[in-house]
Parts: sequence; structure tokens; C-alpha cells
Amino acid sequence: MKKSEPIAVNVHFEVAYEDEDVIVVDKAAPLLVHPTGREREYTLLQGVQELLAYELKTGGKLSLINRLDRETSGLVLIAKNAASAHELGCAMQQQRIHKQYLAIVRGEPSWKYACCAESLIPMQTISNSGVRVQRACHPSGKPCRTEFRTLRNVKARGRIPAISLIRCIPTTGRMHQIRAHLSHLGYPILGDKIYGGDPSCYLRFIETGWDAELAAKLIMERHSLHACDLDFPLHGRRIQVHSELPSDMLTLIT
Repeated sequence: MKKSEPIAVNVHFEVAYEDEDVIVVDKAAPLLVHPTGREREYTLLQGVQELLAYELKTGGKLSLINRLDRETSGLVLIAKNAASAHELGCAMQQQRIHKQYLAIVRGEPSWKYACCAESLIPMQTISNSGVRVQRACHPSGKPCRTEFRTLRNVKARGRIPAISLIRCIPTTGRMHQIRAHLSHLGYPILGDKIYGGDPSCYLRFIETGWDAELAAKLIMERHSLHACDLDFPLHGRRIQVHSELPSDMLTLIT
């Protein structure tokens, strides 16, 4: 892949829940949730706009309530109108929207439960990192907290190292929070180009794309993180939505 060519995009998504006020979609990876202003590529928001074209023409307005990284799969909550966007925005600020993720990490944690409450700061403020988006655990950063539970350990086999399936429960929503916290604990997410131990993998991927050398180092072409559960309040009731582990992650642990 030359630098001028677009990064691979998986445009697939499915509707996991929908009513007159919200839609929850289960996105594949890699797929940008919304335009960034830098890349001109298909996004999840564009796909949902096409799906709800009639509602948008008759007064609807889409608002993203949560966002996922390009390489994170799973559930994204989108409000269809201003009233729902306001209610859900307030719920997000008050930490009344609950999210859970599944991650496949390198190694086999000895713990069944762990909590990381390390604050996060942009890496470039404390080092010469060439990755602008990278975050680091640092006392001067913004406070955040993630709980982790080990669900399954899988012994090394073939080219795949020992790995574990971890349930991740963030109580805050900082950028790259789960990925940075797991790396800080010593169990980086499999396939993570930034937090997997060698951030130059990310720069190489951006420059030349996926190749055999990256495949040997990272195993997975995208980081193994999936937004599996979403629980949110709306109009006096709670709505719960679940997404099963996608096939590319499931095959690693079965």
C-alpha cells in the first residue's frame, strides 16, 4: 500500500437495536465512526445516514453518543433527534450509560480481577513519541478508572502466543483508556499497533500498510477489542443491548 492509498475499511454494520428515538449499531473493524477531516473514506455515520435517509428528510438529526476507535468493533449508540441526544448526553456526563468490552490480551494474568485507576495524558507531553494519539499513564493526566476480569486463559499454540480473554468495564471514557490501562498492567491487547510494545508498528502501518513483518509481530490485523454490552437510560426506562464476540476474535480463543 502506498501512502496515498486508503487504509483498509470494513464497511459492514448491523442494527442491534432501534426505536423512534435511538439506533444502536454493531460495527465491524476497521471502520471509522465519523469523518475526521483528514481521511476521505466511508464511515459508520455515513452508512447510518443512508439507512435513515427518510427520517433525516422528515426532521430527524443524528447525534453520536459514544465513539469507538477505527479498529474497535462493537456497539455504537446514536440518537435520532435533539431531545434524545440531550437526554443521553446528560446521562453520559453523569456516568449513567454503562459500557463493557471484551479484549484478547497477550499473556495469562494471575488475577481474576484487577482495577487500574491511572490517570492518562498525551504521550507527546512527556516524551518524543511520534504517535500523536498515544496516551500514557501519568499522575498529571486526567483521572480514569477501568475494571478488568479474566474470563479465559489460552495456552500458546503455533504462531499464537499465550493469550487471555478479558472483560473490561470502564467507569470513565478517556481516549484509548482500556488499551493504555491494559498495557500499563503488562497485558497489552493482541494486535494493538500503539500499545502492544512497539509504537513504530503504528507508524509503519500508516506509511506502508499491513505486511508480513507486522503480521509476525502483531498476529491480528486489528487490535482485539470489542464493545459487547451497552446499558443506557431513555425516557424513564433502561435499555440493554448485547453483541456477540466477532469471528476474528472468537477463532483465537476456541
